[in-house]
Amino acid sequence: MLTIKRQSELLELPRSTLYYQPCIDNPRNIALMHLMDEIYTQNPEYGSRRIRFELNAIGHPVGRDLVRTLMRRMGIEAVYPKPNLSKGHPEHKIYPYLLRGVKIDRVNQVWSTDITYIRMVNGFLYLTAVIDWYSRYVLSWKISNLNSRKM
Repeated sequence: MLTIKRQSELLELPRSTLYYQPCIDNPRNIALMHLMDEIYTQNPEYGSRRIRFELNAIGHPVGRDLVRTLMRRMGIEAVYPKPNLSKGHPEHKIYPYLLRGVKIDRVNQVWSTDITYIRMVNGFLYLTAVIDWYSRYVLSWKISNLNSRKM
């Protein structure tokens, strides 16, 4: 049997990594994330302050810091006009949109990807798909829960 020290040397990882055990999220945070998902889906312009207000109004007293943390973990943020987004840096190269004017008339001519999150009972899953534009066929997909690890 290998010692922890030898295992960490073989894996080229710090020993502390081998001792790590992820924390399990409490059911209250999961329930709050479900409610926040519903609020955000109906009002994507809401930020952490407004979502906190809505949660408090429906009887879930919570602070803004927790709402902000859960929003960050869910990967959501308020949709609003950001300043100067249309202004490019003068030194940055401008890449042309290569599909402008292209007639897509055969399979495997153009592919695209999409990433979305799916609400589950105990957290969220992330779905990534590669789609053929012409046939609308899903060429590949993968589900991951890496970004929804328990904190």
